[in-house]
Amino acid sequence: MFNKLKQFKDLRSQAKIIQNALANENIVIEKSGVKVIMNGNMEITQLTFDQGLTKENLEGILTEAINEVIKKTQRLMAQKVQQMGGIKGF
Repeated sequence: MFNKLKQFKDLRSQAKIIQNALANENIVIEKSGVKVIMNGNMEITQLTFDQGLTKENLEGILTEAINEVIKKTQRLMAQKVQQMGGIKGF
């Protein structure tokens, strides 16, 4: 039982190290006047758009840009985990 607790503690420690490394990464997507910046922890840190965009255009472009930045962030997360030796036990 104590062995399982130690393994759990080790996994939490590894996850925290990976999370801290990812927090320093920024992924930027610019699409038709919309700019979305997301950090490696999947938090949008900046969102800007041109004043001339109409509501209809903004909604569609924003949706595409956010979906794209999420996918790009997920790929970055997977690469970072692999570079750091993966998460042992999974």
